[in-house]
Amino acid sequence: MPIEIYGNTQGLNHLIKRRLTGLYKKRLEPSMVITADLARQIMDISKETSRQIGLIINRRGMVEYVIVGDNRGIEIPPLSTERTGRARFRGVRFIHTHLRGELLSREDLTDLALLQLDLVACITEMRGERGETIHAGYLVPENKGGRTWDFMEPVPVPEFDIDFIEFITELENEFVRERGKFYVTKEKGDTCIVVSVVLPRREKHVDDYTAEMKDLCYSAGITVVDTVVQRPKELHPRYLIGRGKIEELVMKCQQLGADLLVFDEELTPGQIKNISGITELKVIDRNQLILDIFAGRANTTESKIQVELAQLRYIMPRLSEKSTALSRLMGGIGGRGPGEQKLEVDRRRVRDRISSLERRLIEIRKVRDKKRERRRASAIPIVSIVGYTNSGKSTLLNLLTKSRVEVEDKPFSTLNPTTRIMKYPERKKIILTDTVGFITRLPEVLLRAFMATLEELEDAHLLLHLVDMSAADFEDQIESVEHVINSLGLSHKKRLIVFNKIDKVDRTFIPNIERRYNAVSISAFKKEGIDRLVPAIEEALQNDGLQVMGNGLWEQEND
Repeated sequence: MPIEIYGNTQGLNHLIKRRLTGLYKKRLEPSMVITADLARQIMDISKETSRQIGLIINRRGMVEYVIVGDNRGIEIPPLSTERTGRARFRGVRFIHTHLRGELLSREDLTDLALLQLDLVACITEMRGERGETIHAGYLVPENKGGRTWDFMEPVPVPEFDIDFIEFITELENEFVRERGKFYVTKEKGDTCIVVSVVLPRREKHVDDYTAEMKDLCYSAGITVVDTVVQRPKELHPRYLIGRGKIEELVMKCQQLGADLLVFDEELTPGQIKNISGITELKVIDRNQLILDIFAGRANTTESKIQVELAQLRYIMPRLSEKSTALSRLMGGIGGRGPGEQKLEVDRRRVRDRISSLERRLIEIRKVRDKKRERRRASAIPIVSIVGYTNSGKSTLLNLLTKSRVEVEDKPFSTLNPTTRIMKYPERKKIILTDTVGFITRLPEVLLRAFMATLEELEDAHLLLHLVDMSAADFEDQIESVEHVINSLGLSHKKRLIVFNKIDKVDRTFIPNIERRYNAVSISAFKKEGIDRLVPAIEEALQNDGLQVMGNGLWEQEND
């Protein structure tokens, strides 16, 4: 393999190039940061050429790169993305010269943090006498007074006698200790920092949006180690929030051990690529996160088809972007669904796959139509439970039908429509259906893919709109659900608002809320208020011209 000198070597004579090439043959004791002889060699070449000279040295003491800059700065070449471990640094140190006697610059420290180098140091000539001074900097955990890095005092190179292997090992161990409970190994899951980009229209809801993003990450199996709120004056077209803010986020990720950035604002394919290019971290937005949750929870043929269809529609405009971000949909969190092989095919094959999935959904829809026809012929009232995600719909279905539908305290725990006959307090001829939960700014690709599921609502005689009363923003959640219902062309459907989780709130204001929304309040978990809910359902159906009869003989029906 030929030896390559990185940087602009134009104008360097043959002798200088030979001396630079000779630096590749240098091998240090692993415990030494740099020898006095090597420091003198690069300083002499730097003065002769009026250019900064740099070395990338690995932990075995071998020089991996020789770099030539100019008199103002130096650019580090692309390094391997493989690091020595989740809690560790990249495994190389960067030593370079400064020509004006200056110490480490802001650019040097930014490189240290962004590239997660073991150490960065500059070699300068001592004033007034022959000899070189070394000034070194290194990253520190977050608890060090809010600092990202720290320094060693400038000293003559021969006096710089730290044991580098011992130093870097202890530093890495300190990072692991300080990360504490947030430190999660690769086998256990990803850790992330949630980035909330606050636009003027969302300023008053920032806490609610941030809390919801944390819940979504939890549902996806991602550990949130920190949340960062950014209030840009305007959205940056390349990075959304500006390159400087992105660099600060990378430093925080290094301190906390996060390997993923999750933005609550939708990112363009170009923005994802640009942010990933700077950070070398996986980057996803809210839409990708929701797609990931749906993919992880899809367990029937229909839901798997719907999720894959949504993912492929989302990925289509991103196929040309070869970036770390795309790998989020190729493996690990976000890799459930289409998988790497399908993502690498060209657009034509993806379009063919989408067409195939749409045909299969049409077939599923035909089966659903037949079942719905039977229900219409039976003239049995149908009540569909709708509501914001994690409002307790499945818990209520289980209570009213004495079923055992899986329930989890996570967003989108239910993806598949479930139909049961009402059995509480006695068997009645009422069909109850549970639907997928709604959410603010639900990605359009998901809404389109789940249209077959949501079509179940067209046959409902009554929509039971379940609301989590303990949510601080429950009024906004009501508006979000109503918006989705109206967008589906179901604004004419009769609705009964039911406030759930009254066991978690101060009950003194419940009567006022009930009067305001003409609603019923319950606790499905504590089985409170059900004696008021059932008559309210019957009354709503009777007012609609439907008669509810007891002691029905209908069998349980599952979709």
